Formats: sequence, structure tokens, C-alpha cells
Amino acid sequence: MNWSLSFEPFFPWPVLAALLIPVALLAFAGLWTRQRGAWLRLAALAALGAALANPVLLDEEREPLKSVVAVVVDESQSQTTIDGRSAMTDEAAAELEARLARFREFETRVVRTGRTSSATENAQTHLFEALDSALRDVPPSRVGGAVLITDGQVHDIPDNAAALGAPIHGLITGEADEMDRRIRFERAPRFGIVGKPLEMTYRVIATGDQRGPVDVRVIINGEELFIEEALIGRETLLEIDVPNAGRNIIELAIDPVDGELTDVNNRAVALVDGIRENLRVLLVSGEPHSGERTWRNLLKSDASVDLVHFTILRPPEKQDGTPINELSLIAFPTRELFVEKIDDFDLIIFDRYQHRDVLPILYYDYIAEYVENGGALLIAAGPEFAGNQSIARTPLIAALPGLPTGDVVEQGFYPRLTETGERHPVTRGLEGAASEPPAWSRWFRLIGIDRPDGQVVMQGANEQPLLILNRKGEGRVGMFLSDQGWLWARGFEGGGPHVALYRRIAHWLMKEPELEEERLSAAGRGMRLEITRQTMEESAPQAEITTPSGNTLSAELGPAGPGRFSTSLETNEIGIYSIANGDLTTLAHVGPVNAPEFGDMISTEEKLAPAADATGGSVRRIADNDLPNIVPVRRTGSASGNDWIGFRTTDDSILKAVRRVPVFTGFLALALLLLAFGAMWYREGR
Repeated sequence: MNWSLSFEPFFPWPVLAALLIPVALLAFAGLWTRQRGAWLRLAALAALGAALANPVLLDEEREPLKSVVAVVVDESQSQTTIDGRSAMTDEAAAELEARLARFREFETRVVRTGRTSSATENAQTHLFEALDSALRDVPPSRVGGAVLITDGQVHDIPDNAAALGAPIHGLITGEADEMDRRIRFERAPRFGIVGKPLEMTYRVIATGDQRGPVDVRVIINGEELFIEEALIGRETLLEIDVPNAGRNIIELAIDPVDGELTDVNNRAVALVDGIRENLRVLLVSGEPHSGERTWRNLLKSDASVDLVHFTILRPPEKQDGTPINELSLIAFPTRELFVEKIDDFDLIIFDRYQHRDVLPILYYDYIAEYVENGGALLIAAGPEFAGNQSIARTPLIAALPGLPTGDVVEQGFYPRLTETGERHPVTRGLEGAASEPPAWSRWFRLIGIDRPDGQVVMQGANEQPLLILNRKGEGRVGMFLSDQGWLWARGFEGGGPHVALYRRIAHWLMKEPELEEERLSAAGRGMRLEITRQTMEESAPQAEITTPSGNTLSAELGPAGPGRFSTSLETNEIGIYSIANGDLTTLAHVGPVNAPEFGDMISTEEKLAPAADATGGSVRRIADNDLPNIVPVRRTGSASGNDWIGFRTTDDSILKAVRRVPVFTGFLALALLLLAFGAMWYREGR
């Protein structure tokens, strides 16, 4: 029973004060002057004041509340990937929960954290964030404390842990004498120039007094390139050549040793995006025409392209009597371009070019050899290609994907994609191609060829080839059999997607990875693995996936558009995944690179000790499931001992019911009031 006294006055307190204070002053004045009957007057005033104040005794029925104790269980990958820790954690959590259930003073909240779909959360162990979520709805006076069952590798320990107002205890899994080695990147640039050296640094770290050199394997995009030696603890310089444009996975690996805790952190990964240095393009125009400016403007607008452009304005056979000293034309540096520096160019474009003795006949053979050895050639054909001075009548014929028939079709037609072109990355998804007729303007000239060699991706009048793409040796050749693409650039009949088409052609010829017909790519998006296959086939085989832990999975690739198949998987491991699809393989890194969760995996008491000390708690190991006893303690008492841990109890309670007992009401109060006033009247009457 909880008794308390309360007042429920019949008038507001200011009104009572205005009535009683003057009378009280007169009564006290009588006492001061020792007047007879002063005590009776004061007693009558007290009785009147008590009657008006209406005192009430309250009997409150209360239910005591429990203190809330949070048990935070660490299920991060550093716990689950090391043998024994997961089982030790589960046993300790179950036993601790059972012991806490024996105490009526405590309400137990168990929070398991570390297994989420979030890449950020999987990369680090956030136990205090989980603790805050578990106690967010609990008043500070009811927080009894917290137990963290973990390996001690916690990455969100706050500086103000004492603000919890209750003890934090750490129960550490793992053994006290663990030994481990790990490797990490110290400096890893995010970007690099393709084919150029890139400097990186790394460090090998080991526990205890391990010293000496360690062999480090350097693996780039899944291929081991070389092994170098590094000293434990010393920052080591690594220099590599960036192999490809786009994403490159640089991996360092050291072999495990006997007694090592885990080999999960024996690898370090850096993702480097390869950037091509400016591509060098040689554009040779046979004569000024409307399409020449289209090619020039497009290539000049591309910041990644260095353009060298020549237009043959005056062929050698031209005889118009102009004196040589009055000519201001630049001589065409044929030997410098096509002999000495031909290999410096990534792409050569002949735009309506015809053989008119500007180039020696032998130089065409050099160009064909340049293509065979990995170069790129584009023929933008005009009527000249069908004539007697066609470059198809030179040694360049060995590189061309088609020979002219001599026909020049002069009629209006809509350029259309072929079935191959609908799947080919160069022409796939061109804006306007899906409708019939296509939502772009007509062209009015087409150069006929015979027996095209390669992939015909666009066709013109009478379904004749319009755009051919072909591989020749290690190089590539494209042939555009019309000179009227400029109609799209000028907006004739609404124009067309000339920028996208021309740029894709040029970049396919220069071997842009994203435009490869057969390509397998994969990327991590958070904790999801996304796989995409480009193919000219009508279907794609299953993808075979090898996880970082060595497990194998299979995944069906579904249609994602013409020539594209894809799938997306939810994963629960951070690291490098190997994906195979048919003859193609690729790598992808899922989750944060070099996540702290896989850095230092040695169990430790040191990280949690400051937070535990600040709150009056303790940190101890639980090897052999040796759990400390649990003791309820008051707010001011000690919360830990040699073999016990304590949790605060609370004085908070819930009011269930209230019983009111009026003190100055009824016949008794009336009798006392009448007695007091009667005695005062009687005394005054005498």
C-alpha cells in the first residue's frame, strides 16, 4: 500500500488565501497580545481552513516495472567464417537468456545483428547501432544494461558510451592466443591510363613477432602476372600497367601459414577504372562534300579523340597553270602518316577517297598490314568507290569486307536494321529503329557490293548491304556504303540518330569493350550480383558462379532486350565472384572493397574495454562457455566482479488503481467544525 495526502479545495487557492490570510493574521495578533480565547479562535480558523482545503488520503496500487537488459549477438562474417566462434556465440546467448529469465526484475531483449542485405552493414560490425535500436523506446531510468556477445572487432564504438546510463558488458568469443596475417592496400588510385604504369602501395601485417619476407602474388582480372617479395609491416611499392579500359580488379594474395586464424584476409582488392588516353584518328577525305563536315564535327566534339584530318583538294594530275609559288596548300605527308607513324593511329577513315596517285600503291599494302596487325579501318564510300579509281582496285582489297559491283543506286530509301543489326551493340536500340518505316529520314544513294564478308547490320534499297562490320586478323574494318548520313545531321525529314551511330561505329572499330558482340560482364550493386551477357545468339547458357568461399552456384540468364541476357542474385558474402558463361569468364567484386569486417579478425578485449569501463561494466572471454553469474544491483552499486556481472534495477512502476479517503468530510468533520466555532462563540460570549 502506498498512502499519500492530497488536497482538493472547494475554491481555488488564491480565493482561499484571500479569505483565510486576513483572519489568520487577526488570530495570530490575538496570540501575540495574549488575548483570552485566542487559541480557540485559531482552532476554529484551522478547522475552517481544513474543511475548505478538503484533504484526501490516496491509496495507490502500483505494479513495479522491469529493467530492460539488451543482449546483442554479433553474427557478422568475422564471427561466422571462423570455426568455433558461431557455436560459442549461440551457446552463450542461449545460456545468458535463460539466466536472465530467472530474475523478475529484468526484461530481456535479444538483438542479432550482422546478417543483412546492406553492403555497408556487412562491411562493418555495428553492435552499438543495434543496441540503440533495441533500447530506443525505453526510458533511461529503466535501462538495466547490455551484454555484447562478439569477437571484439566492433566498428561503431561511441566516444560517449557512458550516456547509456547503465553498464555495458562484453563477452568475447575466440581464443586469447590467435595468430593471423593479412594484407591491405595503403594507397590505391581509383583511375589509371590504359597501358601506362600505375603506382600503388600495400602492407603485409602479422600478429606477434612475425618478421621476414613474404611472397605476394599479383593478380589482375583473374590472371596471376607475377610474384614479388614484401617485408612484414613495411609499406611496399607496387607498379602495374593498367590492362583494359573500364573496370579492372587488382588483387594481392599471400599464402596461409600453419596455425593461421583465417585466410579470408590474405587477399586485398583494388578496383581501378582504366581510361584510354586520347584516341588518335586519321580522317582522309577524297574531296570536299557535305558528309565530310559531319565526320569532322563528330570526331572533333569527342574529347577522347585526337583528330588528324586531310582533304585532297588538288590531286597531282591537276594542271590548271597555277604557278607553284602561288599555291598555299599543305603537302600531304604520306610517308610520315602511312609508313613512319601509321601504328600510332587507332583508326583510319577514308571518306569518299579514290586512288589518284596521292598515295603510292605500296602504301595501300601498309594499310592492309596495319589492319591485320590490330588496326582499325573505316571506308565511308561514295560514288568513287564504284568507279575505275576505287581503292578496291589497290592492295587494300585484302582488308575490305566487300568489292563494288559498279552499281550506284540513286533512289530514296529508309536505312533499316537487319536481324543481325537488331542484336549487334553498334546498332541495337538506335532511336527510331523500332517503328516501320523507321522514325528517321530517307537517304538517296547506295553503293552496290558483291558477296559481303562480315556482319551486315544495316541495309538500304532492295535489302542491299548498307553497313558492314568485319574482323580482319587482329584488326577491324567497317564499310559504310552511302555518303548521305549528313542528311540525318542536317535534320532532313526530321533527321536521325547520326551521332549515336557514327560514334558507336568508331568505338567498335577501336575495340571499346562495351560494344563487343560477345561479352560477359558482372558488377556488384550493394550485396546483389548483376550479370549481363551480350551475344549474337538467340539464347545464353547458364551462368556458373564461384563465390568467395569457393561454393558454386548456377543462374539462368533471362532476356533483357535483343542480344542481351541478364540476371541478378542476392548474395551474403563479400568478396570476388568468378562467373563463367559458355567460353567467357569474368570477375566481379560484391560489397565494399577491403571491408573492415575482413581486416583484423583477431578476437580482442581491448576495443570494448574503454566503453565498458566508462559505464561500470566489464569485458571478459567466454572460452569453454564459462559465463559469469548475474546479479541485480542498484543504481549506485558496482556492476561487475571477478565472476559476476550486474544490471541495474529500476524504481519505476505503473499506477493500477487509486482509493480516495476524504479526511475532513462527513458528520465527524461537521461536528469538529461546530465544536470549534461553538467553543469560540461561547468564549467570546463570556
